[in-house]
Amino acid sequence: MNFQFDQLITVTFTLFAVIDVVGSIPLLISLKEKMGGIKSINATLISGALMIAFLYVGKPFLKVLGLDIRSFAVGGSVVIFLLGLEMVLGHEIFKGDKNAKSSTMVPIAFPIIAGSGTLTTIMSLKANFEEVYILSGIVVNLLIVFIVLKSLNWIQRGLGEGGLLAVRKFFGVILLAIAVKIFSSNIAAFGK
Repeated sequence: MNFQFDQLITVTFTLFAVIDVVGSIPLLISLKEKMGGIKSINATLISGALMIAFLYVGKPFLKVLGLDIRSFAVGGSVVIFLLGLEMVLGHEIFKGDKNAKSSTMVPIAFPIIAGSGTLTTIMSLKANFEEVYILSGIVVNLLIVFIVLKSLNWIQRGLGEGGLLAVRKFFGVILLAIAVKIFSSNIAAFGK
């Protein structure tokens, strides 16, 4: 197999935009203060386990429900589109559980890092990309998540409020474009 870096970059950026660890920094900082710290390695490993499990078990799970990947990809593209819209417009569409009295598993690993949007995106990507690219994209993003969790205070000081907002809107526009691409490449299958 000839490894194509453009596909890896597309998958990595798609997951990066959906996970939105940069956009979650204000929430992660408040959780860190309320919980007395975040176990960065635990949050990263649990998130990774959820994403990889969904990558490999998601398809058989869908079969049990009588769905195929193309149907899930179309549904997932709508979720990705709404996430992008939320990021660009700044209005909360998906209500998150902001109760921080739980452990690292909830709410940090799930739903903040490996939430329904991320898991839906992984399944949607399976309709357009080979597993090796998705797995590689997950690993790259887990490294980014770990680095961000480890350096929350430094990032907060470095970017400032305006910088965080600009990054969030930029990745929102990318998500909108990716959602349209996934939708258009999979919706044609329903006409046949």
